[in-house]
Amino acid sequence: MSDSNASFDVAVIGAGINGAGIARDAALRGLRVIVLDQNDLCSATSAASSRLIHGGLRYLEYGEIPLVFESLRERITLRKIAAHLIKPLRICIPVYEGAKRGPLLIRLGMIAYDMLSVGKTVPAHDMLSRDEAIESEPGLEHKGLRAAARYYDAQVTFAERLVLENLLGARAAGAEVCTYHRVERIRIDGGAVTGLDYVDCLSGDKKHCEASVVVNAAGPWVDQVLMATGKPTKKLIGGTKGSHIVVSPFEGAPKDAYYVEAAADGRPFFIIPWNGLYLIGTTDIRFDEDLSAVRASDAEVDYLLKETNRVFPAADLARDDIHYAYAGVRPLPRRERGPESSISRKHIIRKNRKIARGLISIIGGKLTTYRNLAEQTVDQIGKVLGRKLPDCRTQETLLPGAYRIEDARDRLTAIGDLSVTDVERLLGIYGGRSIELAALADSESRSLLEAEVLFAIREEMARTLADIVHRRLMIGLDADQGRAQYAQIASVAAAEFAWDDDERDAQLSALIAYSDSLGV
Repeated sequence: MSDSNASFDVAVIGAGINGAGIARDAALRGLRVIVLDQNDLCSATSAASSRLIHGGLRYLEYGEIPLVFESLRERITLRKIAAHLIKPLRICIPVYEGAKRGPLLIRLGMIAYDMLSVGKTVPAHDMLSRDEAIESEPGLEHKGLRAAARYYDAQVTFAERLVLENLLGARAAGAEVCTYHRVERIRIDGGAVTGLDYVDCLSGDKKHCEASVVVNAAGPWVDQVLMATGKPTKKLIGGTKGSHIVVSPFEGAPKDAYYVEAAADGRPFFIIPWNGLYLIGTTDIRFDEDLSAVRASDAEVDYLLKETNRVFPAADLARDDIHYAYAGVRPLPRRERGPESSISRKHIIRKNRKIARGLISIIGGKLTTYRNLAEQTVDQIGKVLGRKLPDCRTQETLLPGAYRIEDARDRLTAIGDLSVTDVERLLGIYGGRSIELAALADSESRSLLEAEVLFAIREEMARTLADIVHRRLMIGLDADQGRAQYAQIASVAAAEFAWDDDERDAQLSALIAYSDSLGV
């Protein structure tokens, strides 16, 4: 944690994907960086996505060709620098009678998508007849089916780990990362930002740092952060809520991901094989309420269930089949009128000159394009600082877990009681860093689970049990949310943190409450 009156070139507020990417890029270019977030890393919007690294096929409909091109280019880059986290995903689009988008329009979109995918590393699209679509996916609703299209994008199973590895990369390059630190004041002197006052939310300690540039990457909290300047500000964010539900494999469940036009409103939604389960979403509803209480509503849950059962009728999914749900708010640019789906997904890097020099706010952004957003932001930071910065390195520099993956596979395979599934799970979370995890287990004669807990605390900045379960070990995203292991994890963490019995029990209660909050 930073000392009072420490000095930085850049203070980044927000440890989601945008803040993490900006911090890593800035640190790799030699800037002194501090990152602050009022919660844990990736604890809001970045974790509430559909977990896709995609080109934005839907954006073609609104003529956002540059955004699609950027997204497809970044998909290639991310598959290279985070190969352990991001995998190809085949997606099918069924076309039914009466749909807004017919076979010809879908085919034209597919052709354009392929043409924009310059240098792609996945196969081109193919079109299926009605009979071919049914043969490929027997559980698909037959009635009214006209054709289908198949194409490839990519999936990041654990977006939390993508954010974490960016922050680990930033920290390795010298950045300071302070989770659970809430900014209370952005200091301004002579019309320019000079620093931040902030508080450690867990200890209550108050701190201050100097900073020449402040990047407000707080997602849907951007407007609240700007209020910390004490100056009147115009609202920048017009967020929309997106919700997802998670179910087990069901009768007639598809092998591929499905991108389906909803009958109720014509909006596309996904049915995605994910983490041994199925992820279904998302919705798109204007949201201007309490950001700390974002939940999937009954209406959204019913909408997703009904639409899934329509397309895969043997599923017969009901609320009792849902393991958990999650919702987040997209930090989109404010727009009073028009359909939510037509609000641009392009990011905006806004210099808040009317408030103070050196204050930059990030509006929008997507998992897929975070790296390019970060590069553009750091270029702007260099201009604000009046410094010629080195060229961006993040397009070629692998994330920490993307090194030594085959060596890690060999190391894990040598552990006698690990199945192939266990090995692949660990590689999909830690990548090449699994070597360090296995070494920790050996050196302290610990089980692999115990070593994962210690690794999360010592190497991955976890500060609470919820951090460990839901955003480090990732068992919080399993069907049972990892509940059978909570007591053992709490015991290991308590010994490492030197918690007394009361603190351990409080942490365990908070973890259970957090997991329960994801119910429907």
